[in-house]
Amino acid sequence: MQRNADRLALIVGLLGAATAAAHDFWIEPDAFRPKVGSTVRLGLRVGENFEGEPVKRDAGKIERFVVRTAAGEAPIPGMDGSTTAGLLKVGQPGLLVVGYRSKHSRIELQPEQFEAYLKEEGLERIIELRKQRGDSGKPAREVYSRCAKALLAAGETAEGHDRALGFPLELVPQANPYALKPGEELAVRLVLKGQPLEGALVVAINRDAPKEPVAARTARDGQVKLRLPRPGVWLIKCVHMLPASADADADWESLWASLTFELSAADGARPPGD
Repeated sequence: MQRNADRLALIVGLLGAATAAAHDFWIEPDAFRPKVGSTVRLGLRVGENFEGEPVKRDAGKIERFVVRTAAGEAPIPGMDGSTTAGLLKVGQPGLLVVGYRSKHSRIELQPEQFEAYLKEEGLERIIELRKQRGDSGKPAREVYSRCAKALLAAGETAEGHDRALGFPLELVPQANPYALKPGEELAVRLVLKGQPLEGALVVAINRDAPKEPVAARTARDGQVKLRLPRPGVWLIKCVHMLPASADADADWESLWASLTFELSAADGARPPGD
């Protein structure tokens, strides 16, 4: 009995460690369909299953925080220490692309924690690579950074298309998600330093049904097709990991890409609460 209890405690501990290590990061505006002339409050969130805690704006951690429209690119202003990470003045109708690129952070995980995290994020190739290196039983030192985007549709129309921001890892929809209806497919291209990335696990989560994710791995051209069954706010995410550079003082580097947007109801009505 005691042995079973100890094993259960170990399993629970490992699951908790994996969750702690594998925290998603995304941009959450207070309106995905703002009116022209309004000001959108942009929040940053970190968490799991599309439930997260606010991340305060910290200039020391920001590599780039911008909005791109048909008129060009502009920085997102904000106040350090505020949970409203940025303020976006909507000046014209169309699709707005908000991007947040963080500087590197560091973490060290015990081998059991690291392997559980790798399995959760679909990074089995790193597990195999650690075996080949004889590192399976060793702690892992990791540097990680965030590459988050949000698409907002300003005005009555959602004309426009996503624009690649040049992030190291980036999710780029191949169609305007605001023109889609529930049940239709959204093709998304994953690029690593501008080149298509094959074999990466891409997961889409609806805020109202976080336990019903849609997942697929990218093809040779970096594309994945995700059938989004319901309206509402969606988070699409992917994690890529590679051996860290020699000067990184770490074993591994991970890049976390995310994309948030809102899908309209089938009849064209906006989801409740919008």
